[in-house]
Amino acid sequence: MEKRIRVLIAKPGLDGHDRGALVIAQALRDEGMEVIYTGLRQTPEQIVNSAIQEDVDVIGLSCLSGAHNELFPEVVRLLREKDAGDILVIGGGVIPDDDIPFLLERGIAKIFTPGTPTKETADFIRIEVQKKKGINVAPPEKLEHVGIAVKNLDEAISVYCYTLGFKLLGIETVESEGVKVAFLEMGESKIELLEPLSSESAIAKFIEKKGEGIHHLALKVNDIEERLDFLKKQGVKLIHEKPKQGAHGNQIAFLHPKSTGGVLLELCQTGHGEGKE
Repeated sequence: MEKRIRVLIAKPGLDGHDRGALVIAQALRDEGMEVIYTGLRQTPEQIVNSAIQEDVDVIGLSCLSGAHNELFPEVVRLLREKDAGDILVIGGGVIPDDDIPFLLERGIAKIFTPGTPTKETADFIRIEVQKKKGINVAPPEKLEHVGIAVKNLDEAISVYCYTLGFKLLGIETVESEGVKVAFLEMGESKIELLEPLSSESAIAKFIEKKGEGIHHLALKVNDIEERLDFLKKQGVKLIHEKPKQGAHGNQIAFLHPKSTGGVLLELCQTGHGEGKE
C-alpha cells in the first residue's frame, strides 16, 4: 500500500486565531492525507522539530499576525540546517501580494491567499510531493484531436471536407466501441467524427441525451500506462485504468468528466496504422 502524504499544519508566532488552519487541516484529511496540527503559538524551532519527528512530507504555515516575512523563511532555514530541506513548505493567511515574491525567493514553495479553493491546495501538494519523490510525468504533447459525435458519417464528411475544407485521412470501424470513425485534418488540427453502429453504442446514447456535437478532447501522450498510474495516485477518476485498443492501432483511455471540469478527456498514445475505408 502506498504511503499517504503526511502534512503538518502549524501556526507560528503570537497569532491566536486558528479557524482557517483547522479548515485546511480538515480539507486535506478529506483529500486522503494524514494531517498533524501543532496548535497555536509555535516557534519555528518547535515546528521544524515536530515535522522531523513526525516524518512529514509537507509543512503548511498559517500566519495572520504580519510576521510571515520573518517566521516562514526561518522555518525553511532550520529545515536546511537540520538536513530536512526536502520537506515542502507552503504558507497561507493574511499575506499581502507584495510580500509573496520575497517568500518564494526564501524557499516557500507556494503562498495560498484567502479564498483559494482547498482542492487547489491539495492538488498542489500532491503534484509537488510526487516531484520530490522523483515521480514526475511530463505534460501531454499536444491536443491530438477533437471527437465529434454525428448521426450520419457520410453527411458529416461532406460538410467538413467539401464545405469547410478539411482533408479526409481515413475511415475505420471500431467494433469494440460500436462506432465508425473518420479522421480529418486541417493544418495541424484534427477532428474525429464518430457515428454509432447501434443504439447500444456509447456515442448513440450521447447523441440521444445531448444531440450531435463535441464528444471529447484527445490528448497525445507517449507514456499512457505510466500516466494513468500517476493520475490515479492524484485522485483523478478514471473510466479506464488500463489502456485499450482504439482506431489506427492507438492505445486509448478516458478520464471521467467529474475529475476534469465536465469535459470527457481521452489519452491517446498513437500507433502506426492508417485509417482505411
